[in-house]
Amino acid sequence: MNSPINNLITPMKKNIFTITMLTVGLTLIGCSNKIIELAENKLKVVNRTITASNPTKNTLTFNNKEGVGLATIKDIDFEVGTIEIDLKGENTPGRSFVGIAFNIQNDSTYEAIYFRPFNFQSKEQIRREHSVQYISVPKYDWRILRTNHEGEFEAEYGRQPSPEDWFAIKIKVEPTKVSVYDKASDKELLTVKRLDNQKSNKIGLWMGYNSKGAFRNLSITK
Repeated sequence: MNSPINNLITPMKKNIFTITMLTVGLTLIGCSNKIIELAENKLKVVNRTITASNPTKNTLTFNNKEGVGLATIKDIDFEVGTIEIDLKGENTPGRSFVGIAFNIQNDSTYEAIYFRPFNFQSKEQIRREHSVQYISVPKYDWRILRTNHEGEFEAEYGRQPSPEDWFAIKIKVEPTKVSVYDKASDKELLTVKRLDNQKSNKIGLWMGYNSKGAFRNLSITK
């Protein structure tokens, strides 16, 4: 037997269900994942040359040169969100630095998270603790941060992947902090406060002094 109360509750349940599904839908739209095509015509490359390209696997490899190499991705609007990518460096001490730059103001002003693969499996603890690095250049390069904030802006890569193999990472960029995760284990590697108040919507592939770099499977979530 239907009562007036039951007749009232049923429409209420329908309304709650509709609102819930609408909220979920809006959340999914706001958190859409976008695969970024890694191709030469999609990049502004500074101080590096692309030596290999595999469109099928969405992979690019760059040569090594003195100084920093930066490949800014064209037509990408990214300020905060999550960057996911596979990276590959070398087991060459002092000559393998590879990562992602974001908040790019120009070719020498940006924030970056990068890695020193040659330190991943080092027998020396102090070197392993220098595997993951945050910088905000030109004001805060690695040397200044290590001198004045030892252990705050760099960390060990806990899983210790092979220095010559691909490793997959996730970088969560928020307005005031950046967090880095190892995708294979989903473990946090480093969380730091951001040191640049200016904002740009540009991101790019980054290689340090005298470093080659290989990149694949880049995606962003905003």
